[in-house]
Amino acid sequence: MSVSAHLTELKKKHENLSVEVEEAQRSPGIDDLHIAQLKKQKLKLKEEIERLSL
Repeated sequence: MSVSAHLTELKKKHENLSVEVEEAQRSPGIDDLHIAQLKKQKLKLKEEIERLSL
């Protein structure tokens, strides 16, 4: 897999996590720990995207 294809895949995953975090924050039944875990995954993806983009 090329670097650009990998970056594209990471960006898609990051966007999907953004949507999931927004939906979780609107749902009263979702606990804060789950939302925090999603945000942590999203941050790791963002850091990986930035690292590969250099």
